[in-house]
Amino acid sequence: MIKTVIDKIVVVTRMTALEELIERLNSREQARFYIEHLGASFDEYEASDSAYRKAVEKLRASLPKSIRIQWVDRRFLPTFTFGRRDMVVTLGPDGLVVNTAKYLDGQSLLALNPDRQRVDGLLVPFLVEDAGTLILDAISNGLPVSKVTMARATLSDGQTLDAVNDLFIGQKTHMSARYTIRQRDVEEPQSSSGIIVSTGAGSTGWYRSVITGAASVVASKTNWKGAKALKRDYRFDPEADRLVYSVREPFVSKTSAATLVHGPIDARQPFEVISQMPQNGVIFSDGVEEDHLDFNSGAIARIAVAPRKLHLLVPSKTQVDSKTDSSWRWNR
Repeated sequence: MIKTVIDKIVVVTRMTALEELIERLNSREQARFYIEHLGASFDEYEASDSAYRKAVEKLRASLPKSIRIQWVDRRFLPTFTFGRRDMVVTLGPDGLVVNTAKYLDGQSLLALNPDRQRVDGLLVPFLVEDAGTLILDAISNGLPVSKVTMARATLSDGQTLDAVNDLFIGQKTHMSARYTIRQRDVEEPQSSSGIIVSTGAGSTGWYRSVITGAASVVASKTNWKGAKALKRDYRFDPEADRLVYSVREPFVSKTSAATLVHGPIDARQPFEVISQMPQNGVIFSDGVEEDHLDFNSGAIARIAVAPRKLHLLVPSKTQVDSKTDSSWRWNR
């Protein structure tokens, strides 16, 4: 009998791409016809689906019999209530970890990779093949916990939105976003394609793309040898109590400037954005546009490190050096 202080294990899964196609098109045959009619191969959809199903069965067989288990599909997370003493297990890529983290408040999360040929991510350190041992280690507090920093946007009316990877502040459409940035004693009106606020966990995603693009432009316009090295200077500690903001495609005009385009956000350097968008202004997190805050004219958003953190179970040094997926490395 396992001695534990957890009430239950909640396993979060996701639909495969094939399942989503079948749901939309009503049958596997229709899904195959649709994909092949577009000139693509249906084999990869089937192979990926098969690999995920096998991973689910491996995990199911590995779960301890003495603890209550509850399975939840990602689609139902917005209406699911996690218990304070639940242990959470995700089976999927980084996106599933991010989606799940939004609904947690101090619960430990064990992220399992269902398919090492198709999934590699900063937030998915463990292989499903080791699930049985890992779960027992987690229950007995035998795995280290990394407290991953999250970002929070707080509106002047009290609404909040948290992000594991990044916040986007701007327009729903491709129209220019208009707003004023306020940081410390500096205030600047801007017109741009929006602002991205990145966490350390998100620094390998959207933020990396921003840095890569900027460095590539500099490299093509100058002979500065440091531009190549700049492309590699994107990653920062996911546990660091700081964020980084990046303004996309800032436009300089008689009414807009572009000096506050990139920089840190921390306790000493608070960051506010005042909307000047009559309509379609939004703030969304981690690429989920449907779950957003309206950010229209007059609204003020304060961006800061969130008071809560993602409690992500991570490998010990021994596990990193041996059984953990070799593509996974935590930036310390």
